[in-house]
Amino acid sequence: MAEDRTDWAEDRTVLANERTFAGWMRTGMACVALAIGLKAVFAPFEPTWIPKSVASLFILSAVFIFWAARRQACATLARLNQNTAQAQPVRYITALTIGLSIASLTTGAILWWL
Repeated sequence: MAEDRTDWAEDRTVLANERTFAGWMRTGMACVALAIGLKAVFAPFEPTWIPKSVASLFILSAVFIFWAARRQACATLARLNQNTAQAQPVRYITALTIGLSIASLTTGAILWWL
């Protein structure tokens, strides 16, 4: 009975780890949205490099959040023995992190270009 409870606790931890990772991804995407919003609201501001710089800080914050979330999620998965719940493979977590980082940096480049 105690072994079953340990297995269930590990399963819950795997699922909680994925929810936490998704939450951090949402937070990073919110930083990107905030960067776009800041650029839109302060576009007429002179000199133009100031709102672009502030937007870039939020873009860089988003990229940092993505990679910090990946690091923590992978570290948690490495410590667990997966029982019933099958966690997302690390390569999926990494692919999502890379994709969102590239998209965010591209968004930042577009904000500077416009």
